[in-house]
Amino acid sequence: MFSILIPTYNNHDYLSLTINSILKTSNLDNEIYAHVNEDKSGKTRKLLDNLNIKYSYSNQNIGLCSSINIIAQKSKFDYLLYSHDDMYFCPGWEDALITEIKKISHSSFYISGSMIEANSGHIKFDCGKNLEDFKENKLLENYKSLIIKDHQGSHFAPHCVHRKIWDKVGGFSEEFNPGIGSDPDFNMKLWNEGVRIFKGLNDFKVYHFGSLTTRKNKNIVQNKGNDIFLKKWGFDIKFFKFHYLNSNTIYYGPLGEPLKDMKYYFDLLLCKIKLFYLNVFKHK
Repeated sequence: MFSILIPTYNNHDYLSLTINSILKTSNLDNEIYAHVNEDKSGKTRKLLDNLNIKYSYSNQNIGLCSSINIIAQKSKFDYLLYSHDDMYFCPGWEDALITEIKKISHSSFYISGSMIEANSGHIKFDCGKNLEDFKENKLLENYKSLIIKDHQGSHFAPHCVHRKIWDKVGGFSEEFNPGIGSDPDFNMKLWNEGVRIFKGLNDFKVYHFGSLTTRKNKNIVQNKGNDIFLKKWGFDIKFFKFHYLNSNTIYYGPLGEPLKDMKYYFDLLLCKIKLFYLNVFKHK
């Protein structure tokens, strides 16, 4: 069974869709655990109370990373599944995850779903850009035929890891609050703990409205996630995705060490130049 972790920030209508899609498509007695940031209207807590969903609460927005860490610690199952609060879980996600976890047969993995979005995502397929024009029937009639194949180097939500590896790396790094760059940073920490399975599943699909909470809320001042990542690890997110995760390629098995060819060292040099510029000219 899964502990499904959902941080949310004044987004109760989308959160309701997310939770109800999980409840409709799950055959297990999973745990859904939300962290509610701010909730000035009280509508989010009322929704969760009515659905009998566990949650923690802060009267101000503490950020995505801190929110996830709080509810991960409070949750009870070994398999932690992190979701945004604006995702619709398509049928079959649970069976796909269970099958994959059994196939791997150890705890050193990072498994994610495949995002269907109106304008981008892993699969571009327009079923509505917002809740008001969401075409649920269109999605349910077509999601099975939308094929991406299992893919390498995934670093997006929704993702599932074992609590053992989560605890080893200390969860999400809170210097990335309110959230930009936190996913690849988490992946980098997993990499340093020896995780080499970073796999996105074709059969685990969600419809995603575009990170409404973190990206489109004008009340949230975004962090410069790529700059933080570069200063922390010595190379940027793009370098990590290309040379380490082999992102956006067909999954062929556990990853090996990065190929240190001419392109690797040239790209690394560019990262070092960016890092020098940040440290000298943008130092705070």
